[in-house]
Amino acid sequence: MPTTLERLTVTMPSEMAASIKQAVDDGEYASTSEVVREALREWKTRRQLMLNELSALKTDIDQGLADVAAGRVKTFDADRIIARGKQLLAARSK
Repeated sequence: MPTTLERLTVTMPSEMAASIKQAVDDGEYASTSEVVREALREWKTRRQLMLNELSALKTDIDQGLADVAAGRVKTFDADRIIARGKQLLAARSK
């Protein structure tokens, strides 16, 4: 099934346009459109990864809030944790 193409006009800094044209002139790409399509595919992939990470983070936050609401929490003493860490570090360096 053929892909439907749509023409868009894009405005960009001269340096970006020059880089795209140079990549085509160097034979790396067949056209400037090909360069832009590849860049958009990579952007779409990175964006989806970021959205997936954000969704996982929101799930973790929701779980943490549910734990707090259900009373599944412990108090902690930061000074005690730091002291214990220093003890463990000292034991390793002996």
